[in-house]
Amino acid sequence: METHGKNLYSDGHLFVAGVRVWEHLNGNAPMLEDLGRLLNISLEQAGYTLRRLVELDIVEIVKGTYGNRIFIRNHINLEDIPRDQAESKLDAELKKFQEHQKHFSQRIDSMRAEQAEKKKSLFADMEKKLKEELDKKIKPQ
Repeated sequence: METHGKNLYSDGHLFVAGVRVWEHLNGNAPMLEDLGRLLNISLEQAGYTLRRLVELDIVEIVKGTYGNRIFIRNHINLEDIPRDQAESKLDAELKKFQEHQKHFSQRIDSMRAEQAEKKKSLFADMEKKLKEELDKKIKPQ
């Protein structure tokens, strides 16, 4: 599912549907971890969507002895979310960070390759010098 994180409208509908499916299959309200596994999304993304839906009074969290459970409060409020919501600052910063990490990873890989090449050439030079020394020692006899 590649639409995760694209916009809150789609994620909200998916999240509410996940709550309903979990309740149908298990007979109880899901916890955040349950929805993350069911929807195949990270715990962070599930938490972000949950917080946004709680702010919009779409779902509510009920704290209980066995963990925090998620209940649908007012699913009609989903339709108030803009469908073509632009990318948030958080998403933009996340993409920027990921690009930076990718660039950093590439630099590390190239530095490792350079070090391996230097090491290889150093050993080749050492081997060459050792052969020359051996040849010098062997020739005078």
